[in-house]
Amino acid sequence: MSALAAAASTGEAVQFWVLGTVAVIGALCTILMKKAVHSALCLAGTMIILAVFYLANGAYFLGVVQIIVYTGAIMMLFLFVVMLVGVTAADSLKETIKGQRWWAALCGLGFGVLLIAGIGNASLSSGSFIGLAEANAQGNVEGLAALIFTKYVFAFEITGALLISAAVGAMVLTHRERTERARTQRELAEQRVREGKHLPPLPAPGVYARHNAVDIPGLLPDGTASELSVSKTLRARGQVRDVSGEALNDLKALERRSRERLGRDRDEQDRDGQRDGQEAKR
Repeated sequence: MSALAAAASTGEAVQFWVLGTVAVIGALCTILMKKAVHSALCLAGTMIILAVFYLANGAYFLGVVQIIVYTGAIMMLFLFVVMLVGVTAADSLKETIKGQRWWAALCGLGFGVLLIAGIGNASLSSGSFIGLAEANAQGNVEGLAALIFTKYVFAFEITGALLISAAVGAMVLTHRERTERARTQRELAEQRVREGKHLPPLPAPGVYARHNAVDIPGLLPDGTASELSVSKTLRARGQVRDVSGEALNDLKALERRSRERLGRDRDEQDRDGQRDGQEAKR
């Protein structure tokens, strides 16, 4: 082990300590975050760093599988289950099974002892270790396939059954029995009328405002801005732009010129009508 550590380059050592620290922080955040989605994202980051470790050590197949299968498939399954169940920070944190935290702490402590013992044994042992070249003598993919489908085939199948059970359990937990009759479209329309909601279609943004942007409110016939023409989300974010006074003045000037033009056209029509009447009398 000491010989292998001495053979590692400075770049590999820096990569190990930097990424290893980030991986440990992500693992701790996975169990310390209050929101399940944040914990899942931290776990996904730790898995990606493990994939980088695999790629740096020449195990390209394991690195790709770590990203595609674990990070891309299993973590997406976790997030899918979390979104279906609807776990939020408002959920109760009380134990449903008495003593489960003590059992979890005991199992974690035991796993830590086994991990430290294994690392210590490998560090203090003076025996020869099989290197990466010897382990992948017949090919990395072939060696993994031989182990998965012979020695570890039972564990591999159990893992697949566990994932399927998780998906089925998510669907069972999210299923809700309807306890009341679904309201018809007519009943929903009548309810909107009784509640006094806005029944006709909402005005489009930018109408009469000389701009068609979604963050500019439309103008009513009297020149005031319509609050219904912009999204509530934009209004809550403070991203609604006010219609400038210059645009309102231009609009008023345009309306004034239109009235003057219509008045002149009406006067000309009246004069033409009088002229035609006089000619008819002659």
